Amino acid sequence: MSNYNIITTTSTPRIQRFGKGGAILRSNSPLSDDAIRQAAPSIFADGKHDSRSIRYTYIPTSEVLGMLRKEGFQPFSVQQGGSGDEEKRAFTKHMIRLRHESALDLGVGSTFREIVLVNSHDGTSTYQLTAGLFRLVCLNGMVVGEGLMESVRVKHVGDVGQMVIEGCYDILQRLPEVSESVREMNDLTLSQPEREALARAALIARYDDPADAPIEAPKLLALNRRDDAAPTLWNTLNTVQENIIKGGTRYVAENKNGKRIRRQTREIRGIDQNVGVNRALWTLAEEMKKIKAQG
Repeated sequence: MSNYNIITTTSTPRIQRFGKGGAILRSNSPLSDDAIRQAAPSIFADGKHDSRSIRYTYIPTSEVLGMLRKEGFQPFSVQQGGSGDEEKRAFTKHMIRLRHESALDLGVGSTFREIVLVNSHDGTSTYQLTAGLFRLVCLNGMVVGEGLMESVRVKHVGDVGQMVIEGCYDILQRLPEVSESVREMNDLTLSQPEREALARAALIARYDDPADAPIEAPKLLALNRRDDAAPTLWNTLNTVQENIIKGGTRYVAENKNGKRIRRQTREIRGIDQNVGVNRALWTLAEEMKKIKAQG
């Protein structure tokens, strides 16, 4: 019997659209093909882009998703990237976040273990699989950094579907490592200077040059809910990650005429930047954990 009923929702998931063809759809229950198609039609691309060679094995992501469903992997979130090239929008990069019935609630703040799948049919991406975490209270997804678990990449050559399934099982078997790391983070208390150091490093991961950041690091530590008040490494990571990824932090800037105006930091919507920043944040937290362990 499926255990997904413990996280069903009565509300209808809404598609968040942005850019030129970009969209995000998240749900607390498994997504149907009809819902996915409305948000991320490139998952159902009916062929490869003309730029791909004859060696390119074309299997639509939707077909691979069907194979994964038979293995117990269910999609809870999809995202499609935008493209300035209208011709490529039907083949553009997309991301699916999957959960397996054997690895549901992590038991730390309603956090669910996931497998993140990224693919495209325009040559910009192989199949990429990595571990992820989804925190229900903030509807925000995290991607585990390479330091703890290497991602699995599958080229569009050969028996792609079977190789993706094997990759998902490989990550699934290693999810207990992620769970243990989260528990360790949850048991570590950080000093205020340590929390601010993590926030400063997060700004670099987001903006490259700290001088380009419109806000100071302490702004990333602003709480979004009381349950995150304890200064643990896990709470700090989640607070910083949510503020970086979702944006919305208010600040004052000057326009070209020198007039002071109120603005908000932008949400990260690009798939590559989302995955990249998430991995960097996770790696930062892992390094902080090692430093604390050394005393």
